[in-house]
Amino acid sequence: MEEDRDVIKLNNVSKEYTVGDIKTFALKNISLEIKRGETVCILGQSGAGKTTLLNILGGMEKATQGEISFFGENISQYTEIELMKYRRNKVGFIFQFYNLMQNLTAIENIELATEICKDALDPKEILESVGLKDKLNNFPAQLSGGEQQRVSIARAIAKNPDIILCDEPTGALDFDTAKLVIKLLIDFGKKFNKTLIIVTHNQLISLVCEKVIHIKNGTIDKLVYNSKIEDVDNLIW
Repeated sequence: MEEDRDVIKLNNVSKEYTVGDIKTFALKNISLEIKRGETVCILGQSGAGKTTLLNILGGMEKATQGEISFFGENISQYTEIELMKYRRNKVGFIFQFYNLMQNLTAIENIELATEICKDALDPKEILESVGLKDKLNNFPAQLSGGEQQRVSIARAIAKNPDIILCDEPTGALDFDTAKLVIKLLIDFGKKFNKTLIIVTHNQLISLVCEKVIHIKNGTIDKLVYNSKIEDVDNLIW
């Protein structure tokens, strides 16, 4: 159906791990829909299953059962090669600890990611857009934590993906830098109609997102649509 091209759908998705004779569900019967351009927060305590859900959406893990439709494409049955192409061209990842190549400059980190993408954006322009015009040739060790996270954001954005997945993107940052990072992410999503999904245990971040998925014990405990979206600048924690 035509509308499926603008929706990510999960239908009864479960993820089971087996260690010896013990089976554990990290996710159990997750069903949800996320629209193109939507800003989503996946909220839950450590071990709730939120990162597993993010990894399945990003094609880094396969679900044990269930179906995942990504803007009209059924990625549930993808081969490893197809998942690799999906991660390369459709998904941008932002992690808590940046994952930058330490022997490459800021712009080289971006160029490395964009060289293999189909519709990549200009690395220099993207780095300048996140406020790093004067840091293009700095190595990660010459950047603050907040600057390294902005390089990480620029790397994800420059791929020009359909969806950006963020795993605790502010976890290692101070308050002011955390607000800047969240604002950059939300502004980019709105400007280019990109889907943004942020995994966090910080409830304040949920206030600036349109949809909040509360995960508890591997299941959706609650789904909330925010009638009022808080301005990032008003956040205090």
